Amino acid sequence: MNIYVGNLSRETTEDELRQAFEAFGQVLSVKILKDRRTGESNGFGFVEMPVSEEGQAAISELNGKDLKGNTINVEEGKMKTSYRSDKDRQDGFGRGGRGDRDRRDGFDSGGRGDRGGGGRRY
Repeated sequence: MNIYVGNLSRETTEDELRQAFEAFGQVLSVKILKDRRTGESNGFGFVEMPVSEEGQAAISELNGKDLKGNTINVEEGKMKTSYRSDKDRQDGFGRGGRGDRDRRDGFDSGGRGDRGGGGRRY
């Protein structure tokens, strides 16, 4: 389960965030997003927990709580998790492009149909 954590203190570290969530179960990853130029925290991050029930418990208990002087917002994340099943990949994630469709429809990549490449057109 991917969990969004907002309104983080700029001083909060990923280790501190991990410790807060580990009280509710296993934590796979913690990422606090930072400004690329300054390296300072953007004030939000994501925690990934493999067991949904543990993630829900963490959301319920930590939302609205104080962490390093800030009242944090904790909710289910909208960002995709870092792991996907093979079935997701087979169902079309990451596929596409005209080449595949054109070949299925009987057209070569030049879009000239089944007529072949050479010869005059009248």
